[in-house]
Amino acid sequence: MKVKDCMCESVCSVKPETKIIEVVKIMQSNHIGCVPVCDNTNTVCGILTDRDILLRTVANNKDVNTTAVSDIMSTEVCTCCKNDDISKAQNKMATNQVRRLPVCDESNKVIGILTLGDLAQSDAQIGSDSITRTMSDICNCNTNKNNG
Repeated sequence: MKVKDCMCESVCSVKPETKIIEVVKIMQSNHIGCVPVCDNTNTVCGILTDRDILLRTVANNKDVNTTAVSDIMSTEVCTCCKNDDISKAQNKMATNQVRRLPVCDESNKVIGILTLGDLAQSDAQIGSDSITRTMSDICNCNTNKNNG
């Protein structure tokens, strides 16, 4: 199975200069917890999660009305390609402990997003054991309860 077979093609993205309050409204109205940050050519330059907003804005008493996305976004962005095998994307998610991967074309332009939810909806094709293993690796869960 390829990433393109289960990714979401409808992806909301924002610009680095977008204010946090606007991102919160986008996340709320679209029921999403993450947005890729793209430059004027739609090339990914960062990613912002709801957790980033809480920990880097709210917890630091930054004003959501004046703080720009570029002030708090993560710039180390793991991405995948639509023709990547789903197991390669799962491995990236697990290795980098991320729940979402922007899907980019060969020019690093965002064309979709792959989330754990997308994987779960494709569990019949991927296999629930594989998804459980990916989730465990992302969470760095210790499934071995023998702590000696």
